Amino acid sequence: MVRHFLDIHRLDAADLRAILDDAHARKRARKGWPQGRPDADAPGKDRVLAMIFEKNSTRTRFSFDAAIRQLGGDSIIATASDMQLGRGEPVEDTARVLSRMVDAVMIRANDHEDVERFARVSTVPVVNGLTDRSHPCQILADLMTIEEHRGPIEGKTIAWIGDGNNVCHSFMHAAPKFGFHLRVACPAEYHPDLRDLEKGGAHVTLTSDPREAVKGADVVVTDTWVSMGDQDYEARLAAFEPYSVDEALMAEAADDAVFLHCLPAHRGEEVTDAVIDGPQSLIWDEAENRLHAQKAVLAWCFAGE
Repeated sequence: MVRHFLDIHRLDAADLRAILDDAHARKRARKGWPQGRPDADAPGKDRVLAMIFEKNSTRTRFSFDAAIRQLGGDSIIATASDMQLGRGEPVEDTARVLSRMVDAVMIRANDHEDVERFARVSTVPVVNGLTDRSHPCQILADLMTIEEHRGPIEGKTIAWIGDGNNVCHSFMHAAPKFGFHLRVACPAEYHPDLRDLEKGGAHVTLTSDPREAVKGADVVVTDTWVSMGDQDYEARLAAFEPYSVDEALMAEAADDAVFLHCLPAHRGEEVTDAVIDGPQSLIWDEAENRLHAQKAVLAWCFAGE
């Protein structure tokens, strides 16, 4: 059976825990190695990963390309405009063709439904590199970072501050799977999708008060207020101004709380320089861990064949 990695809520908790444990192990095993050396077990040997980008990317593009190389394989990268997808070819037709040419496909897409349609007919694993609905690979990297610095994620409290966006949705999906509590603080008009909120169940609480969410939290997370494709820039800046993560807000969290941001950051908007560059910030480890987490995702996908 083909293993797709589309959304965290679709996977069993045991599989997710195994992927995260493998990410930790692969990172430890490579300490001091050059980036181009394949892992000792090379589970991607002789495999080709296709990467399709409908959205601009830095961390997703470089981390997945490095990931498949470190697993022993190779990659083909294309934007939608490079392909017939950009001229209206049905998603399903592209999926059927690529399934005969590569061993896995990562898609960074505008519409989540397009990734689901692709996966429904693909005979090779499909990985969600980001959609308008979710960003599951980012959350695995975030949880990996937290565990590196603060131990097991189970039982911890994470405060999400700002937009109820795709990253927020994936955090809500992850909360019951990994046993942490998530407090989401956002303006009412920018709350997360209620369908995704339901997937978090009792592990997720929603508030409009950022200080209520942050009080005593182990982790504080934010993201840009204006994502690619959003058209209401000025309205968003006005609505989110009280949600900026500054030193005063961080002081409401636990004494050893850490700060995360998936990047790119708009300094002076969702976060101040004092926080993102401060001693509580783990953003550079978080960015690096995209590589290790995604290697574990790809290895899990390949192991299902």
